[in-house]
Amino acid sequence: MQEIRICYRKKENDRNKMECPDGSAEIGRDTKHMAMENFRLKVFRIVAEKLNFREAAEALLLTQPAVTLQIKALEEELSIRLFDRSGNRIVLTEAGGRLLKHATQLAAIAQAAEQDLATLSGVESGELHIGASTTIAQYFLPKLVGEFGRMNPRASLSVVSGNTLQVVDALLKGSIPLALVEGPVLRRGVRTELFLADEIVMILPAQHEWIGHSVSLDQLATEAMIFREQGSGTRRVVETALRKAKVPLKKLRIAMELDSTEAIKAAVEAGLGVGFVSARAVQKELKLGTLQIGLVEGLRICRKFSIIRLPGPQPCGLAGAFLQYLRGIRDRSTNR
Repeated sequence: MQEIRICYRKKENDRNKMECPDGSAEIGRDTKHMAMENFRLKVFRIVAEKLNFREAAEALLLTQPAVTLQIKALEEELSIRLFDRSGNRIVLTEAGGRLLKHATQLAAIAQAAEQDLATLSGVESGELHIGASTTIAQYFLPKLVGEFGRMNPRASLSVVSGNTLQVVDALLKGSIPLALVEGPVLRRGVRTELFLADEIVMILPAQHEWIGHSVSLDQLATEAMIFREQGSGTRRVVETALRKAKVPLKKLRIAMELDSTEAIKAAVEAGLGVGFVSARAVQKELKLGTLQIGLVEGLRICRKFSIIRLPGPQPCGLAGAFLQYLRGIRDRSTNR
């Protein structure tokens, strides 16, 4: 599982607006929440949660020396050691464990206060942890976060990214209130609603012999296949479509199993085989001519991205606002 911190922030006069060049959200440090939560305690909390200075620095978008300096200053301020260090490993001392409990409570209080005050202005604020399966997180979510951020400039999102199984596990554990996934959800205790349609296509190297004409289903068994790993929603959808088309999966030559769409694209570009990925993921490569789409007679693979959450009342606050935002996108797409 990978956690990506995404913040969109904009001052009222727009002079400190930060966006990616394509208009999507900036991945960056959440300065507004740090203003509510004591900055030094925030640094301590992240280090204590990760027990790794490098990972904490990456999460905070600070340099590692800056993180170390903040921890040292806090220990001097409190006149007590918070971490025991041994080489590259760190562990919390008893004092550090006690402080983490209070720091976590203070962070929650700060977030609740900001969300409560934000209701007076009608603008949602706070931190929202959501999940997204890999393809959505890489190729679809940044644009959504950018637009949602412009609507809610005091909001920040942390995205837990992984394959569909991993994201569903995070939801069931209570780590996230909702998620976007690209594969069917086979677990009980998960409420699913449709989001948007997606198409999975077969991609070929730029000079492949199959370019320019359709191939039969039988011909698929003659080429090396590059698949996503077990547990991937994309793989499950592809395998289901192939079974429906009466393609014996055991006869396929699965040469590699890779854990990301980017890895599959790179392997196909290198001529190691052919693969199946979301059409949304290869727009740049198609324009550059480094990949081509292959056609298979009698095979078209369509799927639906889904919104998932736990059963029960509608989420409120920032999670509820993001859910309504997603539903609005779906409704506008349906009415086109």
